[in-house]
This record gives sequence, C-alpha cells and structure tokens, in this order.
Amino acid sequence: HAQLVESGGGSVQAGESLRLSCAVSGYSKTNYFLAWFRQASGKEREGVAALDSDGDTNYANSVKGRFTISLENDKNTLYLQMDNLTAEDTAMYYCAAGADRIWVSAFQALGRPNEFGYWGQGTQVTVSS
Repeated sequence: HAQLVESGGGSVQAGESLRLSCAVSGYSKTNYFLAWFRQASGKEREGVAALDSDGDTNYANSVKGRFTISLENDKNTLYLQMDNLTAEDTAMYYCAAGADRIWVSAFQALGRPNEFGYWGQGTQVTVSS
C-alpha cells in the first residue's frame, strides 16, 4: 500500500510563501491522480489543487494564481508551492493519492475526495495577518 508523508508546514506572515512536500512511496499506478486538500478548524475539508497522469492540473478558485502543484517523478515527491499566503489559508494540509483501479481527472478530483484511497497525516500551515 502507498504511504504519503507531508512536510514543510509552519507559521508565516501574510504575503509570505511556503512549499509543502509529500513523499510518496509504494504507489505505482500508471494512471494516477494526486491532490492537496486542506481543512481549517471548524470547516469542511476543501480540495486545493490536483494533478493527473495526463499532465493536467486544477485549482480551487480561492488559490488560483497563488498556489502551484507539481510532481517530481524521480524523487516520488508531490509539491505545493504557496505564494502570497493569507490568513484564510490557515489549515491542516493533506496530500492524497488516487485509490487503486480508479482514475479521475484533475478537473474532477477536487470534488471527489472519496476517490482518493491514500492520505498523509497532514501538515499545519498557519498564516498571521
């Protein structure tokens, strides 16, 4: 089974940047889809950014133009570059990988968290205004 381990969270001031990393192991799907989700205290989980094996990416409207998702295949690492952070970005961030025998495009993935079979433990991002 796949294992996902996030890192890179922390506390920053509004306007600053962070890069989250997700080390992926044991995940060998040819047709894959990966994503970052977040959950703020007292709020529902929200899809932030997704990437699929076709090379497509998709972002929540709230982060478009500020966040960038990328995959470094030779390092088996998924990244989320977050720029111009605001207090509204404060949340626990989770990386996720698609379940076995399922493929969902990046354009659909953010709205279908149940299609992700593997999740990391989360990394906290706190942005002070």
